[in-house]
Amino acid sequence: MKKSFYLFNPGRLSRKDNTLKFLPVDAQGNEGSPKYLPVEGIKNLYCFGALDANSALYNFLGKNRIPVHFFDYYEHYTGSFMPKEYLLSGKVVVQQVKHYTSDKKRIKIAQQFVAGGAYNVLRNLKYYAGRGKVVTDQIAQIEYFINKIASTEQIDELMGIEGNIRMTYYECFGEIINDFEMNNRVKQPPNNEVNALISFLNMICYTACLDQLYHTQLNPTVSFLHEPGFRRYSLALDLAEVFKPILVDRLIFSLMNKKQIQSGDFDINLNSCLLKEPGCKKVMRAWEEKLNETIKHRKLNKSVSYRHLIRLECYKLVKHVMNMEEYQPFKAWW
Repeated sequence: MKKSFYLFNPGRLSRKDNTLKFLPVDAQGNEGSPKYLPVEGIKNLYCFGALDANSALYNFLGKNRIPVHFFDYYEHYTGSFMPKEYLLSGKVVVQQVKHYTSDKKRIKIAQQFVAGGAYNVLRNLKYYAGRGKVVTDQIAQIEYFINKIASTEQIDELMGIEGNIRMTYYECFGEIINDFEMNNRVKQPPNNEVNALISFLNMICYTACLDQLYHTQLNPTVSFLHEPGFRRYSLALDLAEVFKPILVDRLIFSLMNKKQIQSGDFDINLNSCLLKEPGCKKVMRAWEEKLNETIKHRKLNKSVSYRHLIRLECYKLVKHVMNMEEYQPFKAWW
């Protein structure tokens, strides 16, 4: 079974037959013991820190359809190496672009992304409300915003509603999470432990959506809610709106409330807060466990992993742009 591999300070990467060889390098430039990964067992690579590799190596990765996602020293996502698309369909791409260029068709899909994410946000809050957390006012406010989604006519207006929902939702994090305070949402750089986890896992969720898009006929650069831009896969941002409440936020609540992640796992400075390498490894192990966790799918009547749920969401988008079946976002029922 193929797995994701997370490489910290990977140093030099080279190919040895059908094996990838890593020479990790520490902060002083000293090389550590080499590590070997059989290529047939790799789903994708996450590189945290500098990586030295040549074009021959990337050709090899491309032929084996292994994406590489890059993060800098500050744990910011900086980009991805994606193999050549092998499932792209001209008919699907043409229809996808038509849905983007039509204001009416685009806003319809974009509304569903926001509505799906908002619904899953409410599921989280209602779960904690049932356990005595004081979030009733925020639930009412978010329900008010949800009722305005269907009447939006412009993407900017819709993005404003999405932002208000998120801002109201984040007000509840201090109530839900024990022993940690979030206060305001601060991104660049994060200023406390909760903000650091949100920023980090949001980026990881984005790459998970990108990975699943790669295995479909959709073009990940043509999006509907987020504006397509240079050098970014904006459709992955759209999909992430639906799954962040289920995958990212629930994982943060669990990690912090169960004390699996504590203050000592962060490097806290005057103007920033980042995960230390051991803390980052803890989070990534928990993330992989979450993606591999299964639920009983109501429509398919079988168990599917959270990772596969994202793939199924991509398939639903394909059916929508091909005018086969109207897209309805995934909504948690638990």
